[in-house]
Amino acid sequence: MSDENPKPDLPPHPALAALRTNRNFYGRVHGKTLRPAQRRYLSEDLPALRLRGVSIDENPEREKLDLQAALPGDGPLWLEVGFGGGEHMVHMAHANPQVRYIGCEPFVNGVAMALYQLRETPCPNLKLHPGDVRDLFDVLPGTVLGKVFLNYPDPWPKARHHRRRFVTPEHLEPLFRACKPGAEFRVATDIADYARQTLEEVPQAGFVLERDTGEPWADWYSTRYEQKALREGRVPHYRTFRTP
Repeated sequence: MSDENPKPDLPPHPALAALRTNRNFYGRVHGKTLRPAQRRYLSEDLPALRLRGVSIDENPEREKLDLQAALPGDGPLWLEVGFGGGEHMVHMAHANPQVRYIGCEPFVNGVAMALYQLRETPCPNLKLHPGDVRDLFDVLPGTVLGKVFLNYPDPWPKARHHRRRFVTPEHLEPLFRACKPGAEFRVATDIADYARQTLEEVPQAGFVLERDTGEPWADWYSTRYEQKALREGRVPHYRTFRTP
């Protein structure tokens, strides 16, 4: 599918109807048909867990979010970009109850998987944005994020699609503006060219490389994507960047 004809952003479930973006969006919005239980999680659980005021429909003036109202408390604010099936996100939010956590994922099947886990392991310190992270960046106040996770992002392997990757100025520059001084940005990927582009573009956005290794972080929680990469013989890269 060419860049000139992106797939329309059609809500695959009524619970997501207010989340349409005004941007071209090229990633998958949904995959296999949702099971009845997954549709029930979206209907019953997502409304209370969803971060409000992010989409154009809900916030056409693009006013900044009242994070204190959405996630009360004075704990640090963490963001996970593309939480996939939610394993890492739910583990980290549960293991760090003092942290206020936002998880962002546009793929509705992944959102449904995360909601199932949250039924088993409730995390009152967690809110979800089941949509485009660029819409979230529009309305996040400046210098609020203390830690950001980008775990096994969509590799977009074809060269002509590399500008769709997260590690490009369109995503990194607003992310940098949303980060506090000294904030930590973690990137995990098993794609060598994605790792190369990360090293080239993340520092250009203002982040400083702090750690570059093949060993995960001490508090790392493995995901299905990492396990698949290891089974298929790919070598993961774990990189930590910080804001000055």
